[in-house]
Amino acid sequence: MSKRNFPDFIKAYLDYSAHSEAPDKFHFWTAVSIIAGALRRKVWIDMGYFDWTPNFYIIFVAPPGIISKSTTASIGMSLLRKIDGINFGPDAVTWQALITSLANSTEMIPFGDPKDELSIPMSAITIESSEFGTFLNPQDREMVDMLVSLWDGKTGVWKKSTKTQGDDSVENPWVNVLACTTPAWIAGNFPDYMIGGGFTSRCIFVFADKKRQFIAYPKNHIQGDIGIIQDKLVQDLEHISTNLLGEYVLTPDAFRWGEEWYTKHYNEGFKSKLNNDRFAGYLARKQTHVHKLAMVIAASQSDELSITADHLAYANEMVTALEDDMPHVFSHIGLSDAARSSEQLISIVRSQGTVSRIDLYRQNFSHMQFKEFQEVLISAVAAGYIVQVAKGTEIYIKYSDKRGASSGPDLNATVN
Repeated sequence: MSKRNFPDFIKAYLDYSAHSEAPDKFHFWTAVSIIAGALRRKVWIDMGYFDWTPNFYIIFVAPPGIISKSTTASIGMSLLRKIDGINFGPDAVTWQALITSLANSTEMIPFGDPKDELSIPMSAITIESSEFGTFLNPQDREMVDMLVSLWDGKTGVWKKSTKTQGDDSVENPWVNVLACTTPAWIAGNFPDYMIGGGFTSRCIFVFADKKRQFIAYPKNHIQGDIGIIQDKLVQDLEHISTNLLGEYVLTPDAFRWGEEWYTKHYNEGFKSKLNNDRFAGYLARKQTHVHKLAMVIAASQSDELSITADHLAYANEMVTALEDDMPHVFSHIGLSDAARSSEQLISIVRSQGTVSRIDLYRQNFSHMQFKEFQEVLISAVAAGYIVQVAKGTEIYIKYSDKRGASSGPDLNATVN
């Protein structure tokens, strides 16, 4: 068995992508997606009645031109595309095309003692979609229901009936998605009934509205031969794809951690600011998200099919870190005109940090009368999103967000 080049693939990938403008969390979840794509459904956690497999629906959400979402995703996916045996689905699909792509990806995976020559079928694909809207039509209930079913990763033959061609069947299907979109697209295309339902609760939404840093010419900041680092990352990804096969087992300390977390989550987590109809489904599936991510973190660091309490704790930290931004993702869906004006004004202040009141009104002048502008300011101050500060004869509006959002976890943390 070959050795790895890096002790932690995710950390090495974050170093590799350090001179990109996108926030660290975008690169972290890109690394998660490509490791998941390499693992496919060759590994799992046995829950008795069902299995958890390490597939994700990761959606990058940011205003256009801010984060370079599709470029960030392609940095990682270009590595995964170099691995033999990894099947990619089309980024623009109907459910019929998705079934065809899955059927074409079916392969036999050796399992158990080689002397027994035992193998099982697997139909696994990864989808990279630079525009989420070309991948998913939220009004297509059949497609949405199909994705809900596929995320669960159930074993066996999956059948889909068509009026003209009868039953299409796929053995042990598995779909992993990394897609990009904007808050405006979600607001304009997601019906309110979809939020908090089966599909969105199965997604990991990664939101940002600011660049991490300004890098006009990335090549000028890269030290050393990036091609060598890239080759080493591909080799480690190939290693993960080739050598990891079987059931992930939780250590005794992981079981203790998981049981304590589960009790605390249902006693306290459902009392959080996310405890409403929009996020109830997500809260119910958070345990699954955490354990799926724990598998990927473990695979990033070792060939041992073992999940420790540290893996689970780190996975929980990374999933939880996204929750403060979840309301931003869906903030414009189902809003009244007044509420939408409030969200837009707060978004402007958030992006600029501090802005004079007169400049803020000028930026909203075309769609907001002065009386409404004053009412929105008063409401935003009362909600703790902004504060008004007097400097001489001028009034400045400063973003505050007294909800207490943290700066986020250390993405380079080492898990033992």
